[in-house]
This record gives sequence, structure tokens and C-alpha cells, in this order.
Amino acid sequence: MKPSPTPAQEVKATIMLAGGHQHVLYFSSDAPMLKRLLSVLANRPSESTLLQIPVNEGRGCLCFPSEQLVGLITEPPLYVQSATGNSATHSAPAPTPASPGVIPAKYWQIDNFFSQKELDKLRSHAIQRESEFVPTSTSTGAENYRKSLVLYSFPQFSELMRRRLQAILPEVCAKLEIAPFPVSQIEAQLTAHNDGHFYKLHNDNGSKETATRVLTYVYYFYREPKPFDGGELVIYDSKLQNNRYTKAETYKTVEPRNNSIVFFPSHYMHEVLPIHCPSQKFADSRFTINGWIRQ
Repeated sequence: MKPSPTPAQEVKATIMLAGGHQHVLYFSSDAPMLKRLLSVLANRPSESTLLQIPVNEGRGCLCFPSEQLVGLITEPPLYVQSATGNSATHSAPAPTPASPGVIPAKYWQIDNFFSQKELDKLRSHAIQRESEFVPTSTSTGAENYRKSLVLYSFPQFSELMRRRLQAILPEVCAKLEIAPFPVSQIEAQLTAHNDGHFYKLHNDNGSKETATRVLTYVYYFYREPKPFDGGELVIYDSKLQNNRYTKAETYKTVEPRNNSIVFFPSHYMHEVLPIHCPSQKFADSRFTINGWIRQ
């Protein structure tokens, strides 16, 4: 295998789409978007994802579904092996088929959840309040189990989120086949995941203090072009043992798409895969507003 260019080297990339369409763009050889394009070609995700690449110095955006990407010409050459070999790009493991007795996980992800104006204001607000973020912890106090930063008070946007969630909750329940329930509280926190951050396997209502959580939500936002790799949400299928939900070996992987929100039942076991952010700048973090809807 030939070595990849050095991180500072410019790469000319000809993006080849279905129907004979081509677009020529230029990336740094360590750009997350370039790695993502190579990963899509190498691993072919089972579910369609929307690829969004800023063009014309950010004045435009090239958008296309992942299945429309048929090839990529890179100058100088970059090489990547398929998912059956040692991939040169980071990607989440592919899901495995559910086994008998396993309860498949259900989630719903909505794109373009906020308007562009709301998204821009939220992103600026998060970056400007960098000094107010504090390290996260877990209810058990376990060390090296969760690494990220959190802002607990952001009333302007937490209230906006609560209003949106109240309005959409009936549809969420219908999509996830959850019986409607009276809402006692909607929790919200603003988190930032940067280089090396993660959250190991857990659920969100496994303690006395959290038992009334019914739904978990995670809203993703970040700078474009995407300045990090990883950070996927892995939601595990379940098994029912002794009237308790336990983790199965099969799972679903949710891509942290910008300006999208994902909902899933709070009893599901889930984890956040490690983030790789080359710049390590706070402004390049994978940001979320995440929380729980209690009955």
C-alpha cells in the first residue's frame, strides 16, 4: 500500500456521482469530510445518509445521498481498503442481524430540526460560552467512563428545545410505538465532545433518580465542514431477562448529522464512540443538546 500524503498536503478530489455527474473539490489530506467520503466508498452504510459539503468558500453546499457516490479520484492518490480489510478511515462497526429472542431497537432521526438562523445562533452561543462548560460525570461516579464537557444553564435555547419537543412528542411516540404519556419534565443539557471524548455503555433510566425517564433525545450541531470523525451513537437491541431489559449483541449505529435530532427509549443500552478532532479546538467540537422526557 502506498503511503497517504502528509497531513498538510492538499488533495484534489473529483467526486463522481450516479448519472455521470462530477465535481472537483480541494481538501487537506486530513480533512474529516475527505475521510468520510472514502469511508462511504469503502464500507457502504446500509442506510442512506445525506452528505453535505460546503463549496464556493461556504457560499454554497453540495448535497447528495450517500448511495449516489460511485467513485472518488484523488490526486495525489489516497488508498483505503474495504470493510473486510484494515480500513484507513475511521468508521463505526456495521450492525449485525438480530437473533431470535432479541427485541430490535427503534429510533427516529429528524434532519433540519432547527432553522438555519436558529442553528447559527445556537452554535455561536455555545462557542462564546466555552469558559462556562465543566467536565461531565456519571450518577455512579465511575472514573474513565465518560469524557465530555457540559453546560447546564442555557435558558434561551433549552426553552426553545422544550417547546419543539412538546409539539412533536405525539409523533415521536407514534413512530417509536410508545403509548402517549403525561410529561412531568423535559431535561436539557448542552454538551461538547472533543478529541478523545466518549461515553461508554449505559442506559438513561437505570437508577431510582432517573426511573421516570421515558424518552432520550440528542440534537447534534457543529461547524461545517465537519471538523471531527467518530462520535457515532450506538444503540443496542434488547433482551428481556427476569423482567429487565438487558443488552443484546446486535445494535444500530446513528450518525451525528448536523442539525438533526434522534429519539429513542431511555431504557435502551447505548454508547458514544470516541471522537477524533485533529484541531482540538473547542469550536470544532461535536456539540449536542441532549436530555430526557419524563412521565
